Amino acid sequence: MLKALISRLRNFRADTQGYITVEAMIVFPSLLWIFGASWVYFDVFRQQSVNQKGNYTIGDMLSRETEPVNDAYIDNSRELLYMLDKSSGAETDLRITVVSYDKKKDRYNVEWSETRGAYPALVTADMTSYTDRLPIMAHSDQLIIVETWDDYIPVFKVGLDNFRIRTYSFTRPRFAPQILHSDYIKGNNGWGNGDQDAPGGSLCNNNAENATDCTNSDGSNNIEPSGSSGA
Repeated sequence: MLKALISRLRNFRADTQGYITVEAMIVFPSLLWIFGASWVYFDVFRQQSVNQKGNYTIGDMLSRETEPVNDAYIDNSRELLYMLDKSSGAETDLRITVVSYDKKKDRYNVEWSETRGAYPALVTADMTSYTDRLPIMAHSDQLIIVETWDDYIPVFKVGLDNFRIRTYSFTRPRFAPQILHSDYIKGNNGWGNGDQDAPGGSLCNNNAENATDCTNSDGSNNIEPSGSSGA
């Protein structure tokens, strides 16, 4: 009896015959899981890249501005982000912050910060957590910090939960020494340089004290302020 059982087991072990249908039913679920996992993880990196490129686009766009931006500009920047990320909008947040460096106090100061979404605007006290991510700057230099958040929901459940893709970038203003927001300008912002055609406005546009008349085409109004003397 025992010998017959052992003989049958040996024959079963040596038998190489089988049915392709049975083998496929065993392997097919594993192949589907591997395909789904590969697709999801590839899509995560793709979406991360798309979001980062959208972030760079907004930062580069802001760095080229020579006139003060306003709330409509920030709103449209978020709309642009929706389009670049191919998102529905509700799950995408944007925060734009302009900071300057104070060499004497060795700290970064928030000049203005605008946010669209769930995250609050930044203040100077928040910059301590950004110090390691910002470059060395000259005194009073400015940087534009752009941050985005986008919800990612995997199509297949392959061990990856829903999470937020966060992107971050900083850009130096290109054509003007600073980027202004219309809501944060108080009186003379000091940006003007006396040239009526200067990028970002002139002393005339900023209503600076003792500025010459912007419509002074013949130079007749270019008089010295009272109490001053020529060099």
